Amino acid sequence: MNIEIHQVGDEKIAEVISDEILIKNAEDGLQIMIDLYYQDFDKIIILEKNITPEFFDLKTGIAGELLQKFSNYRLRLVIVGDFAKYDSNSLRDFIYESNKGKQINFLATVSFP
Repeated sequence: MNIEIHQVGDEKIAEVISDEILIKNAEDGLQIMIDLYYQDFDKIIILEKNITPEFFDLKTGIAGELLQKFSNYRLRLVIVGDFAKYDSNSLRDFIYESNKGKQINFLATVSFP
């Protein structure tokens, strides 16, 4: 796992780079979050391919548990990927509601101003 650092204005952003699945359960995600939180990052970007597919099955509870931790720490998270491949109305609704706010976002691509 590598971290690419982006500075956008006053915001310090960590982009997690890896060819492997890094988040297999909520504990894995929590460890990444804590490691980066204590390095004073304001936002974390991670690719969908680095997260277990079970995360996107809301019945497993992995997404809810992990995203609650990010909210509690007030650390912003952006998950980048192709979410259309998941055939779940509840996931689509979850992504839609998440994207209304600024805490947790699901995006197709990342761009920096």
